Amino acid sequence: METPSASPWLLLIVSLPTGGATARMRIWRALKAQGCIALRDGAYLLPSHAEQAAQLGDLAAETSEEGGQSWLLRVQARNAEESAALQALFDRTADYDDWLADLFEARQNLATLSAAELNRLLRRHQRTYQALRRIDFFPNETSLRAQAQWQDFSNAIEAILSPGEPHMAEGGIVRRDPVHYQGRRWATRRHLWVDRIACAWLIQRFIDPAARFLWLESPADCPADALGFDFDGAAFTHVGERVSFEVLLASFGLDDNRGLAQLGALVHALDVGGVAVPEAAGFEAMLAGARKRLPDDDALLAETGAVLDSLYAHFSSGRHKT
Repeated sequence: METPSASPWLLLIVSLPTGGATARMRIWRALKAQGCIALRDGAYLLPSHAEQAAQLGDLAAETSEEGGQSWLLRVQARNAEESAALQALFDRTADYDDWLADLFEARQNLATLSAAELNRLLRRHQRTYQALRRIDFFPNETSLRAQAQWQDFSNAIEAILSPGEPHMAEGGIVRRDPVHYQGRRWATRRHLWVDRIACAWLIQRFIDPAARFLWLESPADCPADALGFDFDGAAFTHVGERVSFEVLLASFGLDDNRGLAQLGALVHALDVGGVAVPEAAGFEAMLAGARKRLPDDDALLAETGAVLDSLYAHFSSGRHKT
């Protein structure tokens, strides 16, 4: 098997008509976004092991459609020294350093920001970090330092937004029979936010219609006979990469329900990040406003539950595009 440093390279050469300034700029921006390095005007290099390699063919075809010419070549470094020199062209250290400086500055003001501002800040820096990682074809010590700093930064925001938020647990998810979970008391931390309120709605709507809820000041207050959710040590909480809502879906055999699965993607994106769901920002804004306006968690669940009913109907309709 070839190692990344010894693997061949892809070289895309493009030539566009003199009057094709708009097309030239569009293709140049696309190549830059894919992480290509310009060796000279019109000649762009990319490691062949990069996942973006397949897209160079599309850009070559676009060049031809714009009346230009293109050549997509597989090239090989003549020796180890030349290979190292080519690899050095893709060093992202300077980009990471700029991002880390911004991250350090942002962290100094976290305590002064509202929940909505913290979430916006988290998503903005996450987009930048993910874009950098996507074109970091030869990770090094700076890459590892950036990963650690990003984890610390996201954990700091999580600690402000959700004190006592559960940590990921390892292990499998046991399938439960809903028959044995009827008319039960369910408990979670008060001041409901995305995962907890979605779990409460799911329990009430699909698992235990006669559920009674306890909103806890602290997980330590959970009665022995209550089913806890979304806190460390609870019966239902984060497992692996799944948030509590997704764990409940898997536990009660609901994860093949299309509408609920898409709701799970929305909750996951808002709770721990990941693939963006278009409706997520609107739901988050609605929930933030409702928390300010409503007197307690029972009222919040009643109002937000209607919104979740509508989102579920939307996701289940077959018209929703993922």
